[in-house]
Amino acid sequence: MNLALPGKPVDYINTGVWSTKAIKEARIQGKDVRVIATSEDKDFSYIPVDDTVDEDTSYLHFTSNNTIMGTQWRQYPDGKGVPLICDMSSDFMSHPIDVTPFGLIYAGAQKNIGPSGLAMVIIRDDMLQRVPDNLPAMLKYTTFCEHNSLINTPPPFIIYVIDLVLTWHEETVGGLEAMERLNREKASLIYDAIDNNEIYHGIAEVNSRSLMNITFCLPDTKTEERFLAEAQKNGLIGLKGHRSIGGCRASIYNAVTIDSVKSLVAFMKEFEKTRV
Repeated sequence: MNLALPGKPVDYINTGVWSTKAIKEARIQGKDVRVIATSEDKDFSYIPVDDTVDEDTSYLHFTSNNTIMGTQWRQYPDGKGVPLICDMSSDFMSHPIDVTPFGLIYAGAQKNIGPSGLAMVIIRDDMLQRVPDNLPAMLKYTTFCEHNSLINTPPPFIIYVIDLVLTWHEETVGGLEAMERLNREKASLIYDAIDNNEIYHGIAEVNSRSLMNITFCLPDTKTEERFLAEAQKNGLIGLKGHRSIGGCRASIYNAVTIDSVKSLVAFMKEFEKTRV
């Protein structure tokens, strides 16, 4: 509604559930939506590589991290000058970002920033010039820019917690570079456990693996159910995969400690030894 240019299409890359939902919503607006690349052919288990961006398009939209399938962009698509629009809800603040090619970045707070109920938006000044005048005030990015994000009553508790999180991120962790190193270390521990065993199998293709959501499965449903039950007894909760794909999923967002990851890896190795 805000960023499509009159008479020009909008391009999307489909890498899973959240991309699919974004495409659906764009089509509801009556836009000329083109899906220029998709990984649907392999159940969204990989990030597609495609350079067929039309320079005449309004923008190129993609989702940076796909929580359900456990895939993540290692290198963002080349828009060839076309503004990139990105849903970074599940990996924003997990690593440094060069914002130069982006026209807009948006992210729900609930993964790495703070509690749910607030969204973060970074928008380039020139993109604000695209916003039509005939949109309702609460649906226009210009409204929030002009009122310093205070067009309505802000959620003070959420903002307070986010301030604490950002302070922790800077003063305790040491910033984005340090956070990325920690996240890579955490992910590496679990992926090593998955790759060097006889019963765990990674769902996402190796070169598309996420550092935030690690998806894997076990040989059969019975073994999987026993794994999840015993994990919960050991204080390892929330490991059941999304209902759409099943399996297991370890979400290791910024707040998950390295010690928690080591506990999971130790359990995975012990479970492999004692499987029946």
